[in-house]
Formats: sequence, structure tokens, C-alpha cells
Amino acid sequence: MTSVRRRLFSILLLAAFLLVGGLASPAGAHPMSTSAVLLDVHDDRVEGEVQLPVDRLAIAVDRDLTRTSVLGEDRTFLKSYATRHISAVGEDGTSWTTTLGTGSVRTIDGTAHLVYPLTIRPPDGQDVTDFDLRYDVIVEELLTHKVIATVRYDFDRGILKTDDAETLGVLDWDTRSLRVPAGEGSWLKGFATTAQLGIEHVGEGADHLLFLLMLLIPAPLVATAGRWRTGDTSPRRSVVRVVHVVSAFAIGHSLTLALAASGVVHVPSRPVETLIAFSIAVSAVHALRPLVARGEVLIAAGFGLVHGLAFASLIGDLGLDRGSLVTTLLGFNLGIELTQLLVVALVMPSLLVLARTTLYPAFRIGVAVIGLVFSMSWMLERATLTSFDPFEGVQTWLVGHPLLVAGAVAALTAVAHLRYRVAWTAAGK
Repeated sequence: MTSVRRRLFSILLLAAFLLVGGLASPAGAHPMSTSAVLLDVHDDRVEGEVQLPVDRLAIAVDRDLTRTSVLGEDRTFLKSYATRHISAVGEDGTSWTTTLGTGSVRTIDGTAHLVYPLTIRPPDGQDVTDFDLRYDVIVEELLTHKVIATVRYDFDRGILKTDDAETLGVLDWDTRSLRVPAGEGSWLKGFATTAQLGIEHVGEGADHLLFLLMLLIPAPLVATAGRWRTGDTSPRRSVVRVVHVVSAFAIGHSLTLALAASGVVHVPSRPVETLIAFSIAVSAVHALRPLVARGEVLIAAGFGLVHGLAFASLIGDLGLDRGSLVTTLLGFNLGIELTQLLVVALVMPSLLVLARTTLYPAFRIGVAVIGLVFSMSWMLERATLTSFDPFEGVQTWLVGHPLLVAGAVAALTAVAHLRYRVAWTAAGK
């Protein structure tokens, strides 16, 4: 009797497990999808897009919708439906113009979404200020549906890229209006953000940093008979040469940055990135043997033009207004120059002292060879001759630990300087 009860209990337990699994399975396979409203705030308009999950939209409009039908027989009806349920109202209660563009279907988080470009304009060409976004697409019928509203670009508030995106809130059956703080912030906030962007771009770019380092290495030396020698170069003269190098690079990249960002010049990114790697190779060879008198200044100016094109590609991805372009160029350039000055401040004092020791030739050649190897690897990868860069891990580590690298150079300088002074004293000089 006991065995029968145990068997019956096991059968009931198995049935309960299968029942719970069967009920839970569909929920796991079909999670509750959400809508999204993405906004880009500009001076005279707000652009963006509306993302509507097709399965939730079908329930809301009580139609059988497919990826094909939403762009076919249901296209006109759905656009009209969505337009009726999206509006914007300014601070003075005036309605703003809301327009949806041509829809497309995109898979987002594994679910098909009907995506509409969205444009919102204040009346009479006024500047964009704070406004209320009123939205109840789908949520007017589905009580459990959620709509996430996000600002992904607003120059005056320092929102320029994906990492800066700000979630305004969640729209649902209870909350069908959100305040969009489009009138907050100022050009100064955007200026500071673009300066920070310039700092990050150079500070995290191993190629730009290595190019600058290759140009700094020969600065304490003089070219004599095709070789680098300490000669009678004074610290003051070395500092002046560094100023010339940094200034030449700044002029070069600023010129092409402005031309490319304003649309006057356009060069595909792959050849630009390959030329940047080539510029490092040239500067590394110059650090080994002087190519021409004061060649580091010429290299900085000439290849600075190429680096400026690379900087411009980042600015081009921000979707800037014409009015904020000048501010962005100034801020971005400021960030680049501050980073360069920081690199000079961290490295150059050590190089000036180290150059007065017998260890400097070995140090210069070793660093130049490393730069040459890195640049050749970059060139091969960026020209698609190889599929990966075998030194990427080392480069990432070096860029991620600038103070440690500068400290190691300073420690080496201290040891070399101490050894030199000991030898100098022993010689009785």
C-alpha cells in the first residue's frame, strides 16, 4: 500500500512539474516587449524615432499584423493611428507640429518593431524650449504596456553620444505625458562635454599617443652627420623644440578637422587610419635616424593633417547642428591640446634628464623600435592584410596605465642619472 501511495505521489509531482513548466515556458519565450521613443534635441526642432513592437501593436489595433503587412496593406492605417496618439505642447500651451516619416521594420531585442522617424517643431520657427510629450500609442489599449522615452542627443545639456543618453521616464496607461527639458543647459555645457570628448579620444587612442611620443624622443637631441647626438642642446632649446612640435601638430589637425567637420573635405576612414599608422612608422624611423633637420616638426605638421581627418570622423558621428559646430570644434580641439600638454608634462622632464645620460641611446632606439613594430602591425590590419593586431592587449594595457608608464620612465631616469653622477664624480670631473 505504501509503495502504491509513493508511486501515486510521484506521478502527481511529475504532473505538477510539467504543468508549471508548460505554463512558464511561453512566458519565457515571449517576454513582454516595450515601445521606445528616442529624441534628438536640436536648436529649432526635435528629431528621433518611435519603436513599436509589432506583436503589441497588433493587440492594440485588433488586427493580425506581420512584418510584411505593416509596410503593405496596413501601412496607411498604422501611420494614421500612431500620428493621432503622439503630440507635443509647449510651455505656453501651444501645440507643436508632430510628423512621422516613412516606417520600416527592425528587429530589436529579438522582436520585430515598426519604426517611424519622428520630427517635432515649435510654431513659427521658434527655438526649441521645454515641452510636454503626449503619447499613448498602444498603452491606450494595453494596460501593462510600457514606453521608455530617452533623450539621446542634446548639445546644450552635454548629451552627445550613446553613453550620455538620458532616460526621461516611462509612459504607460497611467502616465501619458512627460516633460522634455529641451530648454535647459547652455552652450558652455556642450563646450565642456566636447572638450572632454577630445580628451577621451586622444587619451584612449594608442596610435595618437604613440605618434606624439615618437616626436618627443628626439627633442632633447641634435642631428649631426645623419645621427642623433646630445651636443650642446640646452633644456631651454629642447623645450622650444617641443613647443614647435606640439604647435605644428595642432595647426595640422585643426585645419583638416575644421574642413572635414564642415563637409568641405571627405576621405574614407580606412585609408585615413592606415595613413595614421604610417605616420607613426615615419616618426619612429626619424627617432632612430634623423630623416631631415628639424624633421619632427615637419612630420608633426604634415601628418597632423591626417590625424585631423580621423578626429573629424568622430565629430561627424554626433549629428551636430550647424550652430553648435564651431563650439564643438573649439571644445574638441581644446581637449586634444590639453591631453597633449599633459603627455608632455608627464614625459618630457624625464626625457630631458635621461638624454644627458649614456643610457638614452639605448632607450631611444628601444622605444622607437617598439613604435615601429606597433605601427607596422596597425598598417597591416587596417589595410586588411591581416585579420587582427597581435599587440592589441599590450597597447590597451599601456594606454590604460599612463601614470604607471610615466612613473617607470621617471624611475629609469633617476637610476640612470644617479649612475652618471657617480661615474662623473669618480672621474674627478
